[in-house]
Amino acid sequence: MEIVERKENLVLDRVELIFQWNHARESTPSLSQMVEAAAKAEPGADKKLVFVKNVNTRFGMSRTSGLALVYGSVESASIEPNYV
Repeated sequence: MEIVERKENLVLDRVELIFQWNHARESTPSLSQMVEAAAKAEPGADKKLVFVKNVNTRFGMSRTSGLALVYGSVESASIEPNYV
């Protein structure tokens, strides 16, 4: 996983990571793999407070891009819907 852009959102107590994942000769990474990789990319992040959104894999290409939201606390993560 390669972090393309990192933005700190202090108002919502989160870090927003825009990422790209090149997976040549492999299947598209699962959501749990993306959450784990995003938690490793942000020091001190808890996997339970990482939400991955806007995942897109281009047809015919082995590159997946998306947005990972890493929250600082359970209270600030409560704005995310339960189904995400």
